[in-house]
Amino acid sequence: MASYRHLARTCVMQTIFALEFQEKDAKDALTQILDEFAPKLTERKFAYSTLEGVFENQKKIHQIIQKHAPQWPIDKIARVDRAILEIGVYEIVFVEEVPPVVAINEAIEIAKHYGDTNSPKFINGVLSSVMKANGKK
Repeated sequence: MASYRHLARTCVMQTIFALEFQEKDAKDALTQILDEFAPKLTERKFAYSTLEGVFENQKKIHQIIQKHAPQWPIDKIARVDRAILEIGVYEIVFVEEVPPVVAINEAIEIAKHYGDTNSPKFINGVLSSVMKANGKK
């Protein structure tokens, strides 16, 4: 199940990233990405609820990111890193069923694959700070 959720998170990240460049319905964009890159994914409901949760809480998520990375204005964070952080913050702050450590580890793994060489360290630092500020372990 974990590997399916990893793939779901990756597809959500790709959707958030793609929507930075084009106006499109978020659910339709995710469906297109899932159909193309993960046609056998059984965790589609998880992917859709994660995407919806990120967008419903995006303003608050950006405030949290800004608080824990004050030296980086939200619009100056690399788009891939920002998408990964949005998912990680959403899972740490708003999703009880995902342990924060799992959310952080998943974000780091996605950053290793899609970000630059500094992305995993940056994302780990921000998300670890968010986790501690929310009294979670």
